Amino acid sequence: ISSAVSLENGLARTPPMGWLAWERFRCNTDCKNDPDNCISCSYILEINLFTFEAQESQFVQKLSKLGQKERNQYGELVPDRTRFPRGMKALSDYVSDSILKFGIYEDFGNYTCAGYPGVIGNLQQDAETFASWDVDYVKLDGCYAHPSEMDRGYPEFGFYLNRTGRGMICSCSWPVYQIYAGMAPNFTSIIQSCNMWRNFDDIQDSWVSVESIIDYYGNNQDVIVPNAGPGHWNDPDMLIIGNFGLSYEQSKTQMAIWAILAAPLLMSVDLRTIRPEYKAILQNKKIISVDQDPLGIQGRRIYKHKGIEIWSRPITPLYQNYFSYAIAFVNRRTDGTPSDVAVTLKELGLSSPTGYRVEDLYEDVDYGVLSPQTKIKVKVNPSGVVILRADVQVDFDRRVSYYTTQRTPYNPLNQVFRIRNNGF
Repeated sequence: ISSAVSLENGLARTPPMGWLAWERFRCNTDCKNDPDNCISCSYILEINLFTFEAQESQFVQKLSKLGQKERNQYGELVPDRTRFPRGMKALSDYVSDSILKFGIYEDFGNYTCAGYPGVIGNLQQDAETFASWDVDYVKLDGCYAHPSEMDRGYPEFGFYLNRTGRGMICSCSWPVYQIYAGMAPNFTSIIQSCNMWRNFDDIQDSWVSVESIIDYYGNNQDVIVPNAGPGHWNDPDMLIIGNFGLSYEQSKTQMAIWAILAAPLLMSVDLRTIRPEYKAILQNKKIISVDQDPLGIQGRRIYKHKGIEIWSRPITPLYQNYFSYAIAFVNRRTDGTPSDVAVTLKELGLSSPTGYRVEDLYEDVDYGVLSPQTKIKVKVNPSGVVILRADVQVDFDRRVSYYTTQRTPYNPLNQVFRIRNNGF
């Protein structure tokens, strides 16, 4: 395999969206004692009925133990016929018939994290197997592998995926294993080999876990942000909205921050029983539109002081040298009292003389067209969020098109995106 190997699959031009099993259902394979929640063909088909309705999904993933703990005599991965009696291809066909796509879990190691066969020693064969099953998305974990071997192994597996001729998104755990081992990941290679990747802890069903991920991305944004873009995304892990660990306000916060981060929106929730108010968060098309913005610029934390944070993301439309923006005001306080935040648009970096049309994406409040000098005041609930969209306005007297395909220069380290510790 050449050292210049690249995935080059042209996929994931916006962050992937969909559903997966892991956080909510873990590795439940006990179909005898827990038939309603074990990972099986019938369970996947039942969840599949709810997935497209819950979110305009691009992918539905089956991230769990799919097969037996031994390969067959030909070295092939084989499904567990008790849980998947018709095999993976039949399940993939069913999923694809519902306008969704089919994803699968594997591991760049001797074994998966749960002790099932990994891909080491079988990279080409497994890539060809996944293609024969019409897999659309491969999640490749990193248990039971030496982090120093990942710089060669992950690109090699991506090469074999690409060589099958079937477009399969490659989701990697490459960086996080190297970070934990004290290594500096080679993000140039990672971007060329993976469509998305994990760089921090697995999410758990708690606000503490979500906060730790938010802090990691904010505290390390100078390293993380430049790696994101169309076809290659930082993955802060799953949306746990509608489970047990987040309040309603905290759920809105996770959805908003994940959109600012240009994160894959991968639900891990029991869609059969999700409550309507949480389902509405996942279905918020205006916030999904921010996440799926075609520029693919990951947002940044631009302010942090006494429990109040402001996150900002440049988005379309553009006018001349000015971006539009999504702005999230986050209240990390838990004192029980909503906090007022007042700031001018100019202080947020919104300086177009033509002004911005501003709306609240959760409350459907339209603030109208505001100038950069306008001070806007928001009230943010404890552990909650207010997310605004500010669309730059066009000077129609100059007869310039409202939308432009020309991307203007963007320096993510300019003054607008430096953390400000002073109060407004």
